[in-house]
Amino acid sequence: MHDILDLQRYPLDQEGTAQWRAMLDTARSELQANGMFNLKQLLRPFAAQQAAEALRPTMDSQSHVHKRMHNIYFKPEIPGLAADHPALRKVETVSQTLCADQIENSIVLRIYQYEPLIRFIAAAMDKPVLHVMEDPLARANVMSYREGQALNWHFDRSEFTTTLLLQAPEAGGEFQYRSDLRSDEDPNYEGVAKLLQGEDPAVHSLSLEAGTLNVFRGKHTAHRVTPVQGGRDRMIAVFSYYEKPGVLFSAEERIGFYGRAS
Repeated sequence: MHDILDLQRYPLDQEGTAQWRAMLDTARSELQANGMFNLKQLLRPFAAQQAAEALRPTMDSQSHVHKRMHNIYFKPEIPGLAADHPALRKVETVSQTLCADQIENSIVLRIYQYEPLIRFIAAAMDKPVLHVMEDPLARANVMSYREGQALNWHFDRSEFTTTLLLQAPEAGGEFQYRSDLRSDEDPNYEGVAKLLQGEDPAVHSLSLEAGTLNVFRGKHTAHRVTPVQGGRDRMIAVFSYYEKPGVLFSAEERIGFYGRAS
């Protein structure tokens, strides 16, 4: 993996060493302060470019166009909340998606399955162990956002999300987030409404560099990617890890996300 990942800067393969522990301490501190940590240019620049170029023909010809109007919860309704409540305001997400079975033998899958990376993320998240997802479609995806396309405001269903940016756009495509907008005890519907109306001053913006691995707690932190500008698309890999082995999507979930069950 040394030819793909900068393991001198990020010694993922030297678990337990002083340098590895320092990297872990930094990741945990950033998680505590910001709800995320970034390993900037973990993927070497030429490898990021190579990965994007290798995937582009399949992305252009075989990707699933995911276009939907949704609320921030990705649910048709919220019990106890009126259908016209501003917290349920509809937004649009548009992207192109490649599933795991379309990126076999890719750099992306090599990184996703790299055990030292998985063990490091588990340690940073204070998990005893993490497992790759068994689902043949969902375990690792690559999303492409073209000019005018965006991933709109939402909360994640899972505790955390791991992404690897393969290609940054010419402009736009910024990662925006509002930390701790809700909690398990308080859904904060009024705060959600304020965010969707563009009236929340606590929103932060982050422009990620190609090759950056981002681990993000998105269950209680609302986030989005702003519309891409220019002719170069934003291409990002999404890795799904779970505390228990053998996790699969249902056929309905696969159809909803990918337009096919298998």
